[in-house]
Amino acid sequence: MGKEKIIYGIQQVGIGVHDAEEAFRWYGQVLKADLLVFDDKKVATHMARYMGGEPHQKRALLAMQANGGSGYEIWQYEDRTPTGPPAPVQLGDLGINYITVKSHDLAAARSRMEQAEVPFRGDLSASLAKDSFMIQDPYGNLIEIKAADDWFSKSDGPLGGICGVAIGVTDIDRSLRLYSDILGYEQVLEDVVIGKPGEKHYFRKVQLGMPKVPQGGFSQWIGSSELTLIQCLEREPVKIFENRYWGDLGYIHVCFDTKHIGALIDECAEKGYPFQVKSEETFEMGDTNGRWGYLEDDDGTLIEFVEAQKVPLLKSLNLSIDLQKRDPHRPLPRWLIKALRLKRVKF
Repeated sequence: MGKEKIIYGIQQVGIGVHDAEEAFRWYGQVLKADLLVFDDKKVATHMARYMGGEPHQKRALLAMQANGGSGYEIWQYEDRTPTGPPAPVQLGDLGINYITVKSHDLAAARSRMEQAEVPFRGDLSASLAKDSFMIQDPYGNLIEIKAADDWFSKSDGPLGGICGVAIGVTDIDRSLRLYSDILGYEQVLEDVVIGKPGEKHYFRKVQLGMPKVPQGGFSQWIGSSELTLIQCLEREPVKIFENRYWGDLGYIHVCFDTKHIGALIDECAEKGYPFQVKSEETFEMGDTNGRWGYLEDDDGTLIEFVEAQKVPLLKSLNLSIDLQKRDPHRPLPRWLIKALRLKRVKF
């Protein structure tokens, strides 16, 4: 069996915050992402070129949802004060505009947001699918809650994890070379124009999915995912992280769960998307091990790829999931994934 690259889907989205502990509490309590996969505190050295040319002390927590879906990498500088964008992000600005969180009961999800006094962004409803609504987290980040039928479990409330990311680009057709041709989001689910000339929101939106979601590893848990590309048709878009550091406030990257990352690195280099940052063959993040790297899309948005090697279940018993010795096309047993509930944090 050849070692061809496999991209299972979105593993997590990075979110730069002032206070990782506070942010984890909010995502854990409100969105039920209360499984703490790792809590990593050390100097970030590899990403120095995106952090003013110097390493920085950081804290990063990976929070996941027991019902399934992708996670949140909550990221905080511990040696500097992060900066926010000079103005609120508008749809079509270059970078990650919003994330999509799945729900199997939109009415219950809406009620949950109301009880938590989460702000709704009804002004953006015309830009969304009918089976969804938009909220804003306490840090100004947009989150779409959308109906979905792809579930690992429905036992922990009406919400799941992340199932999509919307990215602002300057040219959708050019961006498809990366997101469709290389990453495998080849199925066009929607291609529409939102708004009219002269209106505040006037853009083209293309929603992409995988024709067939690869099976293996944590694929049953993270589930299927979609990418939405947004291109302004009149306004000059702003680069969200212009003159700011990676790790500053907002959505800092989208990360894809990958196998045989070496083959992916070679392919991306051949097709004009060389990796800008690469870790060692084995890199520790908290108690987890893996290999990772970053490239830039055509507009400079950072895209991360991680090949997980070891994920701990119960540190005191030295119990962990070793992914290196498994068939990459064989999903992990459901009981093993459910054992990750041992990592749940009670607030």
